[in-house]
Amino acid sequence: MFTGRWDSTQVLAQGQLLDANAVDFALLALYFAFVLGIGYLARRAVSTSLDFFLSGRALPAWVTGLAFISANLGAIEIIGMSANGAEYGMPTMHYFWIGAVPAMLFLGVVMMPFYYGSKVRSVPEFMLRRFGKAAHLVNGISFAVAQILIAGVNLYLLASIVNALLGWPLWLSVLLAAAIVLSYTALGGLSAAIYNEVLQFFVIVAALLPLTIVGLVKVGGVQGLVAKVSAGPGGAEQLSAWPGTQLTGFDNSVLSVVGLVFGLGFVLSFGYWTTNFVEVQRAMASKSMSAAQRTPIIGSFPKMFIPFIVIIPGMIAAVLIPELAAYKQAGGTGGGGVDYNDAILLLMRDLLPNGILGIALAGLLASFMAGMAANLSSFNTVFTYDIWQSYVVRDRADGYYLRMGRWVTVGATLAAVGTAFIAAGYSNLMDYLQQLFSFFNAPLFATFILGMFWKRMTPHAGWAGLVLGTVSAVAVFGLSESGVLDLPGQGASFVGAGVAFVVDIVVSVVVSLATRPKPVAELAGLVYSLTPRASRQAATSGEDAGWYRRPGLLAGIALVLIIALNIVFA
Repeated sequence: MFTGRWDSTQVLAQGQLLDANAVDFALLALYFAFVLGIGYLARRAVSTSLDFFLSGRALPAWVTGLAFISANLGAIEIIGMSANGAEYGMPTMHYFWIGAVPAMLFLGVVMMPFYYGSKVRSVPEFMLRRFGKAAHLVNGISFAVAQILIAGVNLYLLASIVNALLGWPLWLSVLLAAAIVLSYTALGGLSAAIYNEVLQFFVIVAALLPLTIVGLVKVGGVQGLVAKVSAGPGGAEQLSAWPGTQLTGFDNSVLSVVGLVFGLGFVLSFGYWTTNFVEVQRAMASKSMSAAQRTPIIGSFPKMFIPFIVIIPGMIAAVLIPELAAYKQAGGTGGGGVDYNDAILLLMRDLLPNGILGIALAGLLASFMAGMAANLSSFNTVFTYDIWQSYVVRDRADGYYLRMGRWVTVGATLAAVGTAFIAAGYSNLMDYLQQLFSFFNAPLFATFILGMFWKRMTPHAGWAGLVLGTVSAVAVFGLSESGVLDLPGQGASFVGAGVAFVVDIVVSVVVSLATRPKPVAELAGLVYSLTPRASRQAATSGEDAGWYRRPGLLAGIALVLIIALNIVFA
């Protein structure tokens, strides 16, 4: 629930919440030296706009695969999912096992051949070729707005860590955090962001794994956690992934499952993973189509196990940390100034010794920086190519757009400083983020998937479906906030996403039947049935040879594992 606050009296804003010493600060300084060094080295390899925005399409699959997952391992995963774990428990696993991995596999197997094969530089550019300028502009603007809003989330949380360490005012912490991310993203472009994301992935795991282990020991092992969660608010239902009624806000178990599978697992998940350029950009930086397909599939393997080091700590914090336990017991209104977003920091405060605390802090900072850098690098590509070059300043030399991209990164960082104040008003950031996804990703996925498989869909339908789908999701949010719809938890975002998807499809079909489609000759490579099979198949020789490099086989293995996890934790 939005409260419109950025309260400097909160526990996290009282300064020195985390009792870091010289060893911890030395580890942080070493980490930042690596981050800035990577940005400087990457700058030496940037000579064209393609180098800056897409790393020259020269990166191996294992690098882009780890960057793919690390780009998403920001505030959404660390703070948002641990907050969700503290509030709702095991049903939060659905954001990974239902709401991520299947869509990632679909992206790799089905959609990447279209993206990579068409040599587009962004998702909006794909929309331009399929639907024309109106849909292209609508998508470019909506994507740019979304990235600034989400970058504000990562920036706010990054500033919260600086504030907790040094006791600086949050506004000053925000400016410092923004300057750090801006420095390496503006220097080296996407290459700097990707290589830092690979480093940050390992730092994040090194930070959260010990925290999870120590937390389990402190709470009495798995059985101790089960006993304490069962006896607390929410009860034993928070120990089972299904049906997740507290998460969805539906009292009826069947409706809850439908909301999770359709709203989260299909519309929100596929809308995010298959059309969000933050993620797709990493795969498009690969050196071949096979590597591009393998990028999200490789990322799916760590993705399915990450919840054990982000959700479980949230559950532990909710029963182990007195302030947070009191907050949850009071229904999210007590606790002496803390909220669910504080779960990880409070656990670090109480459980980790100096030295290990420094590593954990570096992991948190890494996660927020990875998320924000991903937002900035995708924003500067879309704004420069799809808005500035297409509609404002056309036909200039490549060097102009390279310089423009760096200035756009600066402007985006300043805008994110402003949107950080919006993020500060939510006690559970996942509520905010899921609303944003229902606004921007759900209608885009409907337009995209219908246009890819239905050649009759017209350019007019492309932009009309996007606009009205977004408006319908915003309308559901408004009805929920005003109390007309009683949808607690994250039910409003699930329902909003479903409504946006259906409205987009209906509008697109109606408008398509009333307007003229593009000539079939212009749709090759953009519509599934009109694209030759050979052009959708990756190479199997040279660097792409070997059974372990076959996208379909890797995706099959990942799918079996994710089904097994859903059965075990049902």
